[in-house]
Amino acid sequence: MKPQHDITSHVRRHRLLAGGMTQQDLADRLGVTRQTIFAIEKGRYAPSVGLALKLAAVFGVRVEDLFALEKGDDDA
Repeated sequence: MKPQHDITSHVRRHRLLAGGMTQQDLADRLGVTRQTIFAIEKGRYAPSVGLALKLAAVFGVRVEDLFALEKGDDDA
């Protein structure tokens, strides 16, 4: 099944690089559910701008380091 959003997420990689933080650890820091983190990592859910900014702050990176738009056939 193709993900609903054409966004590539690098959250899982950054989470694991941050000392092996669990999905639950990250969810607790952000005030969301573990299922939300799971969905973001799998590309099934695109976070709001606010949540994306909070994620970037947790990892000390730019939002662009966590998420990228996938190029489709109709993209220039």
